[in-house]
Amino acid sequence: MEFDIVIIGGGLVGASLAASLRDSGLKLALVESGPSPQASSAPDDWDARIYAFTPGNAEFLHQCGAWQRLNMDRVQQVEEMRVFGDTGAKLNFSAYQLGAPELAFILESRLLQDALWQGLREQSNLTLLQPAQCASLAVADNAATLTLQDGRKVRARLLVGADGRDSWVRRQAGMPEMPTPYNQHGLVANFTCTKAHRGIAYQWFTEDGILALLPLPGRRISIVWSVTPEKSAELLALSHEELAARVSQASQHTLGELKVITPPAAFALRVLNLAHLAKPRIALIGDAAHNVHPLAGQGVNLGLRDARELSQTILQRGALDCGDMRLLQRYERARREDILSMQLTTDALKHLFINPNPLLRTLRNVGMAATNAFTPLKKMLARHALN
Repeated sequence: MEFDIVIIGGGLVGASLAASLRDSGLKLALVESGPSPQASSAPDDWDARIYAFTPGNAEFLHQCGAWQRLNMDRVQQVEEMRVFGDTGAKLNFSAYQLGAPELAFILESRLLQDALWQGLREQSNLTLLQPAQCASLAVADNAATLTLQDGRKVRARLLVGADGRDSWVRRQAGMPEMPTPYNQHGLVANFTCTKAHRGIAYQWFTEDGILALLPLPGRRISIVWSVTPEKSAELLALSHEELAARVSQASQHTLGELKVITPPAAFALRVLNLAHLAKPRIALIGDAAHNVHPLAGQGVNLGLRDARELSQTILQRGALDCGDMRLLQRYERARREDILSMQLTTDALKHLFINPNPLLRTLRNVGMAATNAFTPLKKMLARHALN
């Protein structure tokens, strides 16, 4: 089987890249090991995997044909974000102050994946190889050849790894990786709340963890609580009632009493910074290319910006073929600053707020309060997050 581009991984990032190239005239294939995602129509069935999407990425997903397929009753706009330090310092971001309709959109991973895959199944220039397992990869000067476990061989001028943080493509391509564990787990769960959230997202930085509350439609919220592995295990062992009480207490009862609506889950946090995002005939996007701390909610947004940039680079390639290294270097250069700045920012904040040094504790809270008071700086930070 001969293709211009083969994408490994049909998650949000890989699927969005395939969808963005639907009118490119290129012959595409998407290799996915799992079943097609299915969004639930049950009103009380919520996906535990919740993401915040920037307005820029919402526009990209609209261009991909997915955003307009969403059930907007399951999508929540974020109009304000309130961030709290560990000694009372505050930092507020408001869509109104920025002259923007919203800061972000909150929705379920499964909902968006289903919308993307509806389009992929109808895409005339796309062959879906699913379910399919990868067996080996060989790269020559003019093509990459992927062998599947059932013996089929797939050749492509460009092979894109969109297969997540434990990327098979990254390993097969021999791209050195040195992930740094954070000694933290991200605990996620969804809750109902007795007080209206009014489209406000909240975040608390404390010495023993970072708690974020993301608004969902109705009186519902999703949390991401970054804590030590020991505290994560402790929280997971609690009854749902006890966990709700702990989250309510940690969030200073801001949204009243809470009730668990999806079982909690936890995952290990790390940072991954690769020396290169591409090799001849190979490009990486999404979590295959980088990992960041979730405190800014930007992991999936970085991945979608990878897909946007790679798609645009391919569409503007001129006479070059899709896997030409000169083209892939353009993509790599274009993405380097965004990825590195997000990794450095989230890494610095994480380490700053878990440090028990009294002087640092004072400085971090003074810095937060000063940033909140200096409107131009605050607007600059917020506008970067809208892309």
